[in-house]
Amino acid sequence: MSRSPQEIFESYVHAGTLTGNADALAEMFTEDGVFEAPLVPAGTVFPRRLEGREEIRREMAAYYQRNAKGGGAPNPQKTGYVLHTTSDPDVFVAEIDVVFDGAGEDATISLVQIFRIRDGKIARLRDYFAPRWAT
Repeated sequence: MSRSPQEIFESYVHAGTLTGNADALAEMFTEDGVFEAPLVPAGTVFPRRLEGREEIRREMAAYYQRNAKGGGAPNPQKTGYVLHTTSDPDVFVAEIDVVFDGAGEDATISLVQIFRIRDGKIARLRDYFAPRWAT
């Protein structure tokens, strides 16, 4: 039984943004999966392009560890998203407004993610967000 875009997206958010579990996140990708953040400048803390499940695992674990101390936590109750299916059943798009609790004011990051699925796993994910959050 294949998983719906909603199930895939919610699992991805839980593994990544909510728990910072690089192992769970990497297992969501195909062996040759690609994670891209095309708007992120080269040399920033957030990886711009990762190829293969093991590189995704290694680099995202390092990213989560570096950023464990900083910034506010994402607030799932204030965060919203809309999923859009496409004419290709293996492609869906997520529009997201992530709200981070901070000292004083909340901060919102608006982004778009394009998911390409193969055999129930993420074959390619393009994550479009403001580069200022990648540093």
